[in-house]
Amino acid sequence: MAEWEYIITNYSYMGLFFILILGIVGLPIPDEVLLTFVGYYIFLEKMDFWPSIGCAIIGSIVGISISYLIGKYLGSAFLKKYGPKFFITEKKTDWVQAKFNNYGPLFLISGYFIPGIRHVTAYVAGMSTYNFGKFACFAYIGAVVWASTFIFLGHYLGGKWTEVEVFFSHTTKYVWGFIALIAISAIFIRLKKKRAYK
Repeated sequence: MAEWEYIITNYSYMGLFFILILGIVGLPIPDEVLLTFVGYYIFLEKMDFWPSIGCAIIGSIVGISISYLIGKYLGSAFLKKYGPKFFITEKKTDWVQAKFNNYGPLFLISGYFIPGIRHVTAYVAGMSTYNFGKFACFAYIGAVVWASTFIFLGHYLGGKWTEVEVFFSHTTKYVWGFIALIAISAIFIRLKKKRAYK
């Protein structure tokens, strides 16, 4: 975390913007901890709220769009060759593909909250030739919700923001996946019921 703290301290908003692009594309960066740290800096009045939110959201949107385009134009062969270097295994890709097939756009939103999965979801959407307009609609909503949630959390926790880092270090992606799937299922069932009443 120290290196990311150094970048935020010295490069502020632009540092946040570029780190999130790299993290969303697939580099092993603790994005949630980073965003919470930014919220903490806002609490300390070392950063301003709206520029921080804006840079975080735009960085996430650019990163997720790059992931989609890589998936669309370079395909599975590229992912199989270079994916393992970024901890993107074939098993993980297959898991995301199955969930994407079942839950579609809702998984683009909730996938942000599963560490190590959000960028894979975009790759899979691109490889599946999923319409970019639909992808952008749901993935960008996810970027807004995800980035805002953790920045708000860091601001709310104030001096206790480091507790988030401890929490994430002891919470596996499978726990987050389970939570996200429950949320997706609840939304999916609700939408289905609404359609049934129409």
